[in-house]
Amino acid sequence: MIFKSKYPNIQVPQVGIYQYVTSNPKKISDDKVIYVDGITGKSYNFGEFKHESKKFAADLQEQFGFKQGNVLAIVSPNQVDYPIVLLGTIAAGGKVTVANPKCTAIELSYQLIDSGASVLIVHPECLDVSIEASFDAKIPTSRILLFGDKEIKEYKPYCSILIGDHEIEPVSYTPEEAKSTTAYLLYSSGTTGKPKGIELTHTNIVANLAQLIIAECGLGPHSIITGNSQFCHGYALICTLHASLIRGATAIVHSSSSVETFCELIQSYKINHIYATPPMIRKLVDDPLIQQFDLSSVDKVINATSPLSDKLERKFYEMFKIPIFQIYGLSETSLVLSHPDTIKNEVPGSSGILVPNMKAKILSEDGRELGYNEPGELWIQGPNIMKGYLNNKDASYTDIDKDGFFSTGDIASVDEQGYYFIIERKKELIKYKDFYVAPSELESILLTHDAVSDAALRNSEIRFVDRVKVKPALYYVL
Repeated sequence: MIFKSKYPNIQVPQVGIYQYVTSNPKKISDDKVIYVDGITGKSYNFGEFKHESKKFAADLQEQFGFKQGNVLAIVSPNQVDYPIVLLGTIAAGGKVTVANPKCTAIELSYQLIDSGASVLIVHPECLDVSIEASFDAKIPTSRILLFGDKEIKEYKPYCSILIGDHEIEPVSYTPEEAKSTTAYLLYSSGTTGKPKGIELTHTNIVANLAQLIIAECGLGPHSIITGNSQFCHGYALICTLHASLIRGATAIVHSSSSVETFCELIQSYKINHIYATPPMIRKLVDDPLIQQFDLSSVDKVINATSPLSDKLERKFYEMFKIPIFQIYGLSETSLVLSHPDTIKNEVPGSSGILVPNMKAKILSEDGRELGYNEPGELWIQGPNIMKGYLNNKDASYTDIDKDGFFSTGDIASVDEQGYYFIIERKKELIKYKDFYVAPSELESILLTHDAVSDAALRNSEIRFVDRVKVKPALYYVL
């Protein structure tokens, strides 16, 4: 059975990313502040962003001979200049690969070589790792530049080299070029082997932003949103960095994992729209210092990356009286499921409904299409599904079927109202005797006990001479 989105199909703009995010459908003025550094207060308004990103694009071409299709790598935690470099590269016709600022030199070297990066913009705290990684990637010292305004070890700030007075007209694309031209190269976690380079095209990103305008219609110029989730992940890249521009919202950008800093920023900037992850939500619930902050400006919390336990969700609502809405997506797909803004309360346990222009099917272990309320592997199809894996056709063919459906690797079910419930990663399910055990389900049960503050479940192997016995192993914190 093929399931379709409850939303009517939308017309996806057939343009490049830069043209779309600066198209200004909300008619904001150039003075509207879009990005603010939550710690230093440095900011870019809409007009400044456009000027600075086009200056960056111009000098990237002129100083480095950067050509259409060349790759620039960013290695940095969140900071307010990140969008200038990212979208300035897009304006120059290039591709961007974003790396986790906590990656090792070996991991970064692999990403730089696989992506073909020729320019590297790094945060000072990532400089040593980046220098080491650049040797094998054969990136010249002159093409490694820094965020910030200080020269370190003879490496210069990008703003002293690539921000002049000249601007360019951003590179544009025909509809067919937008569909086929890779804009971003995100790298998977590599839990089943080496990390894979995920190719997201201009149309992939534009489509997802257009889908979210329908699914989250309440986000706009009045919105002040958190920008603490790492921009190297697709979730934050789309929902914070790009969405702020197309919606005219203000993003408070920072990289601190401190719950106190998080709450100070909410209180100081009157943030009303929070993108959070389960660890941050748990910190908000468990830290007694939170009670001293005024969080009354917040009217919505969006949870992503993994489902919340019912206990944690209930406890958060009891404490703050703020609803948490769960969403779902992957690096290969961007956002897929979301709760409509038209509903006041989330459907417990659900990650929402399909965004516009999406189809899904749920398959059994033997490949049969399942119906309502029948758990199986979720496969999805839509204009936001990646182009494929870079330099890895075999993986692309395995994960995308002949009809364009992508294998998420997640076990899910859908009810008659179109609400999807993500149960567990397929590879994390534990088969014990004739039963499949979802770790998150048992973890949630453990967490209902008042004495248990955290819990985890994993496979445990007991090796005998002639066989291996697998059984669940529980871990918990009192």
